[in-house]
Order: sequence, then C-alpha cells, then structure tokens
Amino acid sequence: MKRSHRILAPGLLRLVAILAVLAVSACGGTAFRTYYPQGLDPAVTRGWTVGNVKVDVPRQLSVSEERTYLPRADIVWREDPPGDRHAQVARIMSDAIRTGSASLHGKRRVVIEARMTRFHAMTFEAEALSIKAGVHDVEFDIRILDARTGTVLVPTTHIEASFPARTGAEMAMARARGDSQKKQIRRHVAATIAGWLGTGQDARTSFTRIGG
Repeated sequence: MKRSHRILAPGLLRLVAILAVLAVSACGGTAFRTYYPQGLDPAVTRGWTVGNVKVDVPRQLSVSEERTYLPRADIVWREDPPGDRHAQVARIMSDAIRTGSASLHGKRRVVIEARMTRFHAMTFEAEALSIKAGVHDVEFDIRILDARTGTVLVPTTHIEASFPARTGAEMAMARARGDSQKKQIRRHVAATIAGWLGTGQDARTSFTRIGG
C-alpha cells in the first residue's frame, strides 16, 4: 500500500493543482485584452523623437513572492533574482517602451511617461503546468510630453498589454531557444506601443484565458 501511494501521489498532487487553477475562474476563463482607446496619428508621431522614457511603478502596488499558481497581487515577477520587484518591472517596461518607440526619428523631442497599474506575470509553478492556461497581465497609464516645454501632447491613456502565457512543453522549448518570459513581455509591450503610436500594426485583440 505504501509503495502504491508513493507512485500515485505526484500525479494526484498535480491533478489537485490543476483543478485548483481551473477553479479560480467560474466559467473556465476570464476576458483579457491588448487594448488602447485609439491609435495616434502617424503623421503626427513621425515628427517626434523620444528623448526620454520614464516609468513609475508605485510603491503601493502589492507584490507576491508566494510559490503558488495564482498569487493575488499587483506585481508577480520571478525571472529576475529576488530583490526590488518594482525597480525590476520599471526596467523591463522602460526597455519595452523604448523599443516600441524606436522608429520615431522626427525633430520634436518628446518624453514618454508611464505609470504601472499591474504587472502580473507567471510563476514558475504555473508555467510548469501542462495546460493551456495563464496570462501575462500588463497594464499601465501613459502620456507624452514635449521634452522642452513640458506641454502635454497626448493626455493620460490607459493601455492593456495582456497576452496568453506559454506553459508546459511549449514554454520549455521557448526557454531552450532563449525566449524567456522577460523577452516575450518586452516584445509584446513593444508591439503594443508601436501600434498605439501608429508606427506598427494595430495590436488590439481580446481573448479568454484562465489567469489572474
């Protein structure tokens, strides 16, 4: 009996974990999206060049280091070593916004300011699950100012840059190629910014997924 229990326990525990994740959403999924109200006019934005990107990650945003499948917090981030998660998120977002606005080479220097409202990536525990579930939920407010005068050129706009996370074997293969969560998030946020600025394809989409 003891031997049988040892064989079945890992599988049973995994099943319990998967059921716990599924139970989080009443209908098997929650609506997420990549969204901004309206793309900017490329005839205007192409006259800009980005002089600076400032990302604020408010200290009141909660952080979870809980090793579970769906932590309840504003910030969930694990790929960087333990430390200041607010600062780590700021660096990731700054890099992504710079990449997304890199095609602007106009004469008017602007400053892009972003203020995070949510950065909920996948825990390693959730990433390991062999089910198509999980979301990188990234949301922020953004505005654009004239670098010289401080004039607001684009008022505060809320952007959702959420997308389905890779899990199980799919994510294991991605990691083998060097395609980490960080790279995927940077890439998606950059594409969202480019779409919003009118210099890339419209990135807006919606999907239903089990996630937080």
